[in-house]
Amino acid sequence: MPPPDPQTAPLRQLHRRSWIPLPEWLLHYQRQWIRHDLTAGLTAAAVVIPNALAYATLAGLPIEAGLYTAFIPMLVYAMFGTSRVLSVSTTTTLAILTTSALAEVSQGAGGVTLLAAAATLGVLVGAMLLVASLLRLGFVANFISEPVLVGFKAGIAVVIFVDQVPKLLGIHVAKGEFFYNVAHIVEGLPRTSTPTVIVAALALIALIVLRRFVPRVPAPLLVVGCAIVASRLLDLHAHGVETVGAVPAGLPAPTLPVFALAHALWPIALGMALMSFTETTAAGRAFARHGEPTPVANRELLATGLANLAGALFGAMPGGGGTTQTAVNRRAGAASQASSLVTAAVALAAMLLLSPLIGLIPHAVLAAVVIVYSIGLFDPIEFRAIARVRRMEFVWALVALAGVVVVGTLQGILVAIIVSLAALAHQISDPPVYVLARKRNTDVFRPLSAAHPNDETWPGLLLLLPEGRIFFANVQHVGLKMLKLITAAAPQTVVVDLSGVFDIEYTALKMFADAEQRLRARGITLWLAAMNPDVFAMVQRSPLGEALGRERMFHNLEQAVERYCTTVAGQTRDPR
Repeated sequence: MPPPDPQTAPLRQLHRRSWIPLPEWLLHYQRQWIRHDLTAGLTAAAVVIPNALAYATLAGLPIEAGLYTAFIPMLVYAMFGTSRVLSVSTTTTLAILTTSALAEVSQGAGGVTLLAAAATLGVLVGAMLLVASLLRLGFVANFISEPVLVGFKAGIAVVIFVDQVPKLLGIHVAKGEFFYNVAHIVEGLPRTSTPTVIVAALALIALIVLRRFVPRVPAPLLVVGCAIVASRLLDLHAHGVETVGAVPAGLPAPTLPVFALAHALWPIALGMALMSFTETTAAGRAFARHGEPTPVANRELLATGLANLAGALFGAMPGGGGTTQTAVNRRAGAASQASSLVTAAVALAAMLLLSPLIGLIPHAVLAAVVIVYSIGLFDPIEFRAIARVRRMEFVWALVALAGVVVVGTLQGILVAIIVSLAALAHQISDPPVYVLARKRNTDVFRPLSAAHPNDETWPGLLLLLPEGRIFFANVQHVGLKMLKLITAAAPQTVVVDLSGVFDIEYTALKMFADAEQRLRARGITLWLAAMNPDVFAMVQRSPLGEALGRERMFHNLEQAVERYCTTVAGQTRDPR
């Protein structure tokens, strides 16, 4: 961190004397950051506020909930978060999950009930994040693998697209499961509103062109602004283009949760808490520059928990760090969390001054914003990259995608977590075992391969390398693989290189001890090499260590090979 500005010395003194600690970034704030933070905050607001308005309509909430979401969570995170540039409001993923959650508990309900349900959901998400912070569960976000997350987000993109198509067409469709929605959209095509389609098409084209060719221009703000002007001048509502309508001005009123809904909302709230933290952490880490503090996982849980809790009590949607808006904030030059305070101030100004203009926005334009900024969640290049590296993980990504589309976003989170855990179980239950050879004229050992036909091996000596933790869940697989390789090679001596094994359990030690006895009965000697200190200590304390003795345990493979060549094979080097 750079040295503190002398101008902030009074703040540091106040921090030491106050019962309320000031944010760390404020204590070290530098005057030269002001211009960058102001520019970045204004630029980010041009993206955050239109998106938040669109996400509020996506969730079926009053549109002002989008303004509250761009204000309160942003403000709270700036005070408690550890990422300098993270922009926190809501995200596409969280918006569609909020939509699904509210649909489950508020079928046909009015705005007041929807706001109460949203407040309950936000309080649950915030409380879960706070509890996770107290329990230091920041590592839990790593339990959703990247391929599964890619598939999950792709499924979200598909669901959002289908959900927003009726608004692009100007038709009303009773919502249900994914395929039900698709069928009813097809049935409703004859009722399509031509003026609405024209407005939607122009908005889509403008958003895509601006993002593609003028990425520095705040496309959502420009398109929404033009839509407001067109709506006023052309009286689009009179031509059948639905608009947002009246939006109340002023500060958000307190919204109390309805805890009677908690029993129905807590499962999705748990999934949303996980997704909020996962997206927040990923965005914060992705845009942290060299020399800046890396986001601290458990502190991020605290910050996002407080942001959700405070936001929920004042009408905001559940939120987290958004990748798109954080990217805009970073590109615009944000130097600290002060940029988020600027964004929050712009949202506040919009609440107080711009409500009449917001009411003129066509729903089709907001739907276009949602689609353009969510379609990127479906990234064919990511799927292709996963398939090229590992086919099985590509299958996991497809399963996660299908889980969201077929069984719904609520159950899709569960599918994603189950698939991730199943993938983890598969990986740890079947670790690889390699036969090693030495690169000629070096001390480098690598897996025996037809690509390296000149690598050294020795008659009667088999070098094996298992990788990963060896314990009760995979010891049988490891044992069978080794036995198969030993049977095929028929060696005099087997050296097991344990450099790739960071932990070995009692069950595995017993397996090795039993195997040592059986191999000895067949005239085959077992040696161990390259153990880390913990593994070496465990081996020494076990019957295996007693059976081997120190003379059959080596610091590294080179030492074991030299011992074999000089004492067993009776030669210094006779590679074949």
